Amino acid sequence: MKITQIWFDSDYLYGRDEQGREHRQSLLWYPRLRAATEEQRSQYTFGLGGIHWRNIDEDVSFESFGYDDAELSALQRFFLTHREINVAEFARSMGLNPTLLRNYINGFKKPSRKREQEILSHIHKLGEAMCAV
Repeated sequence: MKITQIWFDSDYLYGRDEQGREHRQSLLWYPRLRAATEEQRSQYTFGLGGIHWRNIDEDVSFESFGYDDAELSALQRFFLTHREINVAEFARSMGLNPTLLRNYINGFKKPSRKREQEILSHIHKLGEAMCAV
């Protein structure tokens, strides 16, 4: 797939491919692009395999527009919007392999419904502990 046109709203990067189909990706996957100004976002170039924003050092592959995860899970949304949380330490605190949690967050693996609920429950437990301070 090759993207020929792009545009943004506050949450997504949209792309139109050569067949006229529209695709989108969450800007949470691209923190520099999410934080960029409209002017910075407009300064991109199309390459052989994707789109490059030199001024903010960001790249988006054409292939990524074909991924099935335009909508993030609650787990992914939490960790991508709270980068101050140390993923490795969070995983260890609940007895989970840190690499596995990173794979869940980045969409390389999908947790079972039960595992996702365990992680979300641990997030709530952490929130309660923080509120008690």
